[in-house]
Amino acid sequence: MINRRRFLIGSSAAAAGLIIAKPQTNAGGHSQYFAQLNTLLRQQGIDKPSLLIDLDRLDRNVDRVMDSVNTATQSNYRIVVKSVPAPGLVDYIASRSGSNSAMVFHRPFIEAIARLRPQSDILLGKPLPVASLNRFYDTPQTQFDPARQLQWLVDTPQRLNQYLELAKARGLNLRVNLEIDVGLHRGGFTGPDALRPVLTTIAANPNHLTFSGFMGYDAHVSALPSILANIEIRRVKARYADCIALLNSQFPQLARAPLTFNGAGSPTFRNYQNDTLLNDISVGSALLKPSHYDLPLLTDFEPCAYIASPLLKRHPSTGLPSLEWLSAPMTLWNANQADTLFIYGGNWLAEPVSPPGVTPATIYQSSNQEGYYAAKGVELAVGDFLFQRPSQSEAVLLQFGELLGIRGDRIEQRWPTLPPESPYIA
Repeated sequence: MINRRRFLIGSSAAAAGLIIAKPQTNAGGHSQYFAQLNTLLRQQGIDKPSLLIDLDRLDRNVDRVMDSVNTATQSNYRIVVKSVPAPGLVDYIASRSGSNSAMVFHRPFIEAIARLRPQSDILLGKPLPVASLNRFYDTPQTQFDPARQLQWLVDTPQRLNQYLELAKARGLNLRVNLEIDVGLHRGGFTGPDALRPVLTTIAANPNHLTFSGFMGYDAHVSALPSILANIEIRRVKARYADCIALLNSQFPQLARAPLTFNGAGSPTFRNYQNDTLLNDISVGSALLKPSHYDLPLLTDFEPCAYIASPLLKRHPSTGLPSLEWLSAPMTLWNANQADTLFIYGGNWLAEPVSPPGVTPATIYQSSNQEGYYAAKGVELAVGDFLFQRPSQSEAVLLQFGELLGIRGDRIEQRWPTLPPESPYIA
């Protein structure tokens, strides 16, 4: 027999649990910042999804990078083009930072930067198939001099031999930078023993190969707990230093030329402040700070890239297709699903940031008209803009064709992105 007192206590506890579990309603309008952007875009007649870059915030982020890089007197800042993939945006960052150095990951981008920014010094950020070199050298260069301004990245003896054979066949001298595995284990030479025969090959072929330096990427450090990260960054630097020591002691003829000792990246570049190991620091994504870069070393950096998409439709939620009768109980339980919104475009690597209370409706995931839920109190009308923050920059920015540089209450820049050929591997 059920004890009445226990039943009442249990029922009350269950009811209290349901009340606590019931989602709180999240509603409101754009903050002042996004309200100003919304007004600007409507006044300018923007009618499609657009990628906005806040230039004031970008300026401050560039200055933060340079403040860090300049702590080492011989360090050079290298712009990572895949993270800011528009020549005009690269020009803007180069002007602000004073850098003419670029890291490029994609053969069509090499060609574009060489044509549009012929003064650039280009370092490859990943090794490319020898077929990419063949295609690059099939197009004669005018102002850009690859023998002086382009460093191809080599990660294995086999790739070096392929590059050497190409250089002999075409009568070229290739600058080659050697990728070293400083701990990410994504490829590259694992240390002095692996480098020795490769450096020997380069030294034996001065007419076709010129050693230009080392590149070591250590982004894995940012994913470790702080205690482990502090230990690992010391190991990273020790691995890099061992490679330089081998070069200086056993290959002094290769060490005489001006060399590029490149490393770091957006998650780790501040680990090299006041450090003389590297003379070339690469940073890209930190400048725009997509959400994937909400990291302890970047807490003072400001997000400055947003997707703005016009709202096409808003109507009361009607429940799930074929289960429309669930609409009323669903809304009663969760008022944040009272309305369904559909935007222009969608399915980006991004999350809504303004107005508050807008959440993805997974059943309506789409690159054409993506669906979202919102409470009645979310202030967003048809024709207004939903703002999203990208989780990364390179793949996302290329999807928009043009970037809008915003300063205050005006559109100051319109920058076409780089050629969209195979953008997701850039």
